[in-house]
Amino acid sequence: MYELIPVADAPELDAEAGERFAEDWPEFIFHDLEVRKYADRRQEYFRDWEFYLVTSGRLIAGCWGVPIAWDGTVDDLPGGFTDAMVRAVTSYEEGVVPDTFVLMAAAVRSDEQGRGHASRVISAVRERAAAGGLPKVIAPVRPTLKSSYPLTPIETFMTWTRADGLPLDPWVRTHVRLGATILAAAPYSQNMTGTVADWEKWTGLALPASGSYVIPDGLTLLEIDRAADTGVYREPNIWMRHT
Repeated sequence: MYELIPVADAPELDAEAGERFAEDWPEFIFHDLEVRKYADRRQEYFRDWEFYLVTSGRLIAGCWGVPIAWDGTVDDLPGGFTDAMVRAVTSYEEGVVPDTFVLMAAAVRSDEQGRGHASRVISAVRERAAAGGLPKVIAPVRPTLKSSYPLTPIETFMTWTRADGLPLDPWVRTHVRLGATILAAAPYSQNMTGTVADWEKWTGLALPASGSYVIPDGLTLLEIDRAADTGVYREPNIWMRHT
């Protein structure tokens, strides 16, 4: 039996979760400076929206999200992952009543992948959101296969399908199989910045000249400016809505 439990109720799993789930993400994903500005308040305000999926005490997956107010239109969508966090925090501080749950991230431990756990954790948190008064559920989905097509605009990539009509991207496909629909592209969902040395460390690549670079696990190109000693990577996502 699988159970979705609040992270706050299982502190004994925190160390394992930090180790298990961090390995699923490229290092550069943790260097969005705008996210860092709001991260502490997000955790303080929305601790109840962080969950572990467990069975018989074994950690299987984790997910977290934030509540926002959203009118249901594409025009009112946040700009992406970062903007959703900013909206959630600032709206909470302004007393805005939320009606929408934004599933910000979900991950399955590497030795349990390929067993349907991603669908389990998404379904469970979707039900929890509805029970908690947030009937609308959206997600800025990170399409994992996009890293194989970094030169392709996200607006084009999100339209690609297999012969059976399902999305080409496996993570987008997981959401669609659970009843989600694609709403819109989020071409600048996150903005990661660092020095040239930072990016060489994060990517394992030498970056000897200014210009555009394909990077491991990058969904688009990294832009390097050697004169300014700056690298900028703007990650695209895909907005999806769950029924």
